[in-house]
Amino acid sequence: MTSTPLDLDAIRLAPKVLLHDHLDGGLRPETVIELADAVNYTELPTTDPVELKEWFRDAADSGSLELYLQTFGHTVAVMQTAESLRRVARECVEDLASDGVVYAEVRFAPEQHLDRGLTLDEVMEHTLAGFEEGMRVVREQHGRSIVVQCLVTAMRHAARSREIAELMVRFRDRGACGFDIAGAEVGFPPSRHLDAFEYLQRENAHFTIHAGEAFGLPSIHEAVAYCGCDRLGHGVRIMDDIKMSADGTAKLGLLANYVRDKRIPLELCPSSNVQTGAADSIAEHPFDKLARLKFRVTVNTDNRLMSHTTMSEEMFKLVETFGYGWSDLERFTINAMKSAFYRFDQRLEIIDNTIKPGYAVLIG
Repeated sequence: MTSTPLDLDAIRLAPKVLLHDHLDGGLRPETVIELADAVNYTELPTTDPVELKEWFRDAADSGSLELYLQTFGHTVAVMQTAESLRRVARECVEDLASDGVVYAEVRFAPEQHLDRGLTLDEVMEHTLAGFEEGMRVVREQHGRSIVVQCLVTAMRHAARSREIAELMVRFRDRGACGFDIAGAEVGFPPSRHLDAFEYLQRENAHFTIHAGEAFGLPSIHEAVAYCGCDRLGHGVRIMDDIKMSADGTAKLGLLANYVRDKRIPLELCPSSNVQTGAADSIAEHPFDKLARLKFRVTVNTDNRLMSHTTMSEEMFKLVETFGYGWSDLERFTINAMKSAFYRFDQRLEIIDNTIKPGYAVLIG
């Protein structure tokens, strides 16, 4: 048997695992427009779907995380009702499945969806119902299988992280798999939310932390050493603790060694990292260096609307840039599945019954 040519169309057929994807960063442009009309939201820059799609991407290409985050004002504004949350969650599942994703953890901040009277619990109920509906549609209408769970996010500039952590624990048997903090890093260190993380540890709950994207090693150090995170959201700036020599050898500092030794997964998002200034270009992105140094790297989309991307396109960019083959993509996918906030036996089942057979066909 010969290997399937490695192009974008073929990558779409490969089973993929996504750990870092924001619900409010992945809406269809048409959905944004229709939901805005339904709630009389008149602040969209355009009501043409093609133009709006381009606007989100161009607005996100700022080189600044703070400016990048401003684009979410529009998507969050149209996700304030039970119907809108269910629809966005359902369409998210359908879009991921159509791209070959077999397991995904999609995150969002319930505290940002209360403007029209919903409670935190109602926000969770309707969003999780949307995920369930999407999985059912994919299974019954398309004959595919996908598991989508929710990462419940608290905003790091707010003061509700303990409350949101408790919310996550209340819903963890109903589709909420873990906790996260997100938002601007500078001035809002993870240690501000220690009570939430200590609570989660007492409850044996999983959590990831956005760290090492717009801010450097102190953010990563706090997330790991003080907060005890299971994964690092982005973590790109761990390269600040690695000295590369001209001959390609590397000297790792204490923090970089610890992250690698502990196999703390890095939720790397190549396109988004370029947009926010965490990397100058895909070619300059540290993904390949970290992969070669045996860090547990994973490929992620972050915000599919803002970055105008999919998992397949993120993988293809890495293939084009670094010359990866099918076995490399399989390794990154297994890295992600190993790192998922899913029970061990369920992770193993997806690896053995879906990921490995799927790549075996492509590798030939």
